[in-house]
Amino acid sequence: MKAEELLEKAKELQPQLVEIRRDLHRHPETGFDLSYTVKRVRKELEKMGYEPQDCGKAGLVALVGGKHPGKTIMLRADMDALPLKEEAEVDYRSENPGKMHGCGHDMHASMLLGAAKLLKEREDEIEGTVKLVFQPAEEIFQGSQDMIAHGVLENPHVDAAMMLHVTAGMPIPSGMLLIPEGGISMASCEQYHIIVKGKGGHGSTPQAAIDPVTAAAHIHLALQEINSREIDPASYGVFTTCKFRAGETSNVIPDTAEMWGTIRTADAEGKVGTQIKTRMTEIAKGVGGALRCEVEVEFYDYCPCMVIDKSLSDSAMQYMSELVGKGAQRICEQGGGSEDFSFFSHEVPAVGMFLTAGSKNEGFEFGQHHPKVIFDDSVLWQGSAVYAYMALRWLEENR
Repeated sequence: MKAEELLEKAKELQPQLVEIRRDLHRHPETGFDLSYTVKRVRKELEKMGYEPQDCGKAGLVALVGGKHPGKTIMLRADMDALPLKEEAEVDYRSENPGKMHGCGHDMHASMLLGAAKLLKEREDEIEGTVKLVFQPAEEIFQGSQDMIAHGVLENPHVDAAMMLHVTAGMPIPSGMLLIPEGGISMASCEQYHIIVKGKGGHGSTPQAAIDPVTAAAHIHLALQEINSREIDPASYGVFTTCKFRAGETSNVIPDTAEMWGTIRTADAEGKVGTQIKTRMTEIAKGVGGALRCEVEVEFYDYCPCMVIDKSLSDSAMQYMSELVGKGAQRICEQGGGSEDFSFFSHEVPAVGMFLTAGSKNEGFEFGQHHPKVIFDDSVLWQGSAVYAYMALRWLEENR
């Protein structure tokens, strides 16, 4: 397979890919509740001659190749949206209130469908098997675990895995392919929830109450000492309170105040995360107790850091240079974001690549997870080519 030929075939798919992507964008769904999305993806795969199989709560798997002996590479695209009200001024805005494809998963699913078409047309050339995986619930860090538990890495056994993620709002032109080096490329993430329990009362008589709002505010400020005074500056570890809730009206002291946030580290052994959680619990309970409140600290929805296999990354860099020349670039910086493809990366050799889909200079001002983010879907055909070429070349060289 010549790279130039694959690119030309991928370009022919662009109008169809845009239609699919914008349809998915209009009908965003979250978590495992992806009935419309899964139905559309299944329909497209069946039109190509696939027999997609359910995997777990809302995942789909399709196989292509297998006519020649060889290994199996998994190509993964996530499908879920965010619980976010869309504010982007586009004519294909979300029609589902409070839900939005603000992370580009509609782009990913469409690009993998394009790759499915390219691979199906070249099935006789595949030196092994390609496993196409359409995954739910990435945003809540549960989809990959659910599919792993339901055997997605077996029958046939997966020897390597690859994902592609679009980016927007970066100072890099659309259509650039960014390939991380081996090692940790994205941070782990864990959610936390702190509940401060006091005693409610009238706003005019705070002395008769035990004010959880004041205690929670002191806890929030005290926790910042962990970042500034207790974590080794040479290691990456950060936690951020992103949600604070207390009370219902202006003249009533509530019984409770609550905080939610995330902990992120780049420590594969988990020592930094353990340190943060231990000290968060001690400080929250200690400060709250000093102010006469009871405090509960909960941790949940853990996602490990992403580990990029060096050999697979080096191969990806070689193949993508063949495909797009200088459009493929190495990135050495470690990202603070998290991805539940990380669970796959701890099971099999894996690589995650990034495709730029709109820069600020091109008018794409906002980044992922912003209610006004817009992704440049003119790059869809490129993403399809990247998925397909990676699979074909890796299987060819690893027979």
